[in-house]
Amino acid sequence: MDKIIMKTPLVEMDGDEMTRILWQMIKEELLLPYIDLKTEYYDLGLEHRNETDDQVTIDAAEANKKYGVAVKCATITPNAARMSEYNLKEMYKSPNGTIRAILDGTVFRAPIIVKGIEPCVRNWKKPITLARHAYGDIYKNTELYIDRPGKAYLLFEGEDGTEKKALIHDYKDCGVLMGMHNMDASIKSFARSCFNYGLDTHQSVWFGAKDTISKTYDGRFKEVFQTIFDEEFKEKYDAAGLTYFFSLIDDIVARVMKAEGGFIWACKNYDGDVMSDMVSSAFGSLAMMTSVLVSPDGKYEYEAAHGTVQRHYYKHLAGEETSTNSVATIFAWTGALRKRGELDELPELVSFADKLEKATVETIESGKMTKDLALITSIENPTVLNSREFILAIRENLDRML
Repeated sequence: MDKIIMKTPLVEMDGDEMTRILWQMIKEELLLPYIDLKTEYYDLGLEHRNETDDQVTIDAAEANKKYGVAVKCATITPNAARMSEYNLKEMYKSPNGTIRAILDGTVFRAPIIVKGIEPCVRNWKKPITLARHAYGDIYKNTELYIDRPGKAYLLFEGEDGTEKKALIHDYKDCGVLMGMHNMDASIKSFARSCFNYGLDTHQSVWFGAKDTISKTYDGRFKEVFQTIFDEEFKEKYDAAGLTYFFSLIDDIVARVMKAEGGFIWACKNYDGDVMSDMVSSAFGSLAMMTSVLVSPDGKYEYEAAHGTVQRHYYKHLAGEETSTNSVATIFAWTGALRKRGELDELPELVSFADKLEKATVETIESGKMTKDLALITSIENPTVLNSREFILAIRENLDRML
């Protein structure tokens, strides 16, 4: 077959460790033989981020805004140990956090459904897409240890000289104190991203918060979501046969456990952090999750939901064989290629992305898989493949489909 010709480049963000190795394998075996691949390449490996004082991450995010669609490999967020290992100039921020802030985006994660990898919750028949607000709350908190009796106040000083003040607690002994915030603009972007993604994927949206307790903070989230839905999306949702539903977060959790799936579950930042791991684990594995960052103005960045697989990378460097799951990274590429094809009106590119995903799923369902999946599958006597063998098995299926 002739290679598929792309019109507009993807923004390609390379990453770190074992996922960087898989990234190259996927391109060589599953993409370049079939696509005249156009990308604007950015090396977000930690060594290059250090060389550029992390400017490369900012440049990649700006390119994402320019071209509209990006695909990102997993990257290291350094800690003290990484500072020494990579001789870093400073402890750089999470690249994902930097990109989210520049794009003002919301993260959507959904499980990849495969026969033989059954969810722990028996009635979950369809994917549950977790939408996580990616700004504020405890992730930008300010906190103190209180080491003596005294009064703690919440104080706001307006630029016009006015003040708002409220007593938080009258400490009689030692304790802890935390302040956190959010912004109307960020909450509105979160709401619009959720509702737009619901239309894009034809899914209803559920949102839960605790406005009965947090009447002002969580109440503002509830108010913004409802206002934006009523004013900007209700007619579109009615026409598409979709709904928006709000309830208390504990009620939403109970409903999710009894539901069949097939909807978007919108969560505040901390709720989304916790519940995305619960959903991914209950469906099987973080290595079997799609993840896409969506901005309110329709920019997309697709990535794997997991980390850089550090342990396997060290085995790889030592010349040992690894059996590393590449499914989430493959689906990052297919998600980006499909969206690029949709935006550029290239049905052949959309079709290729669909077939590559189908080839990947059918490879696992035929009993050929990496070790992590073999440990949890209900398929009898699975064939455990190493990292490259698994990708080559997918290519064999893909060739047959094409």
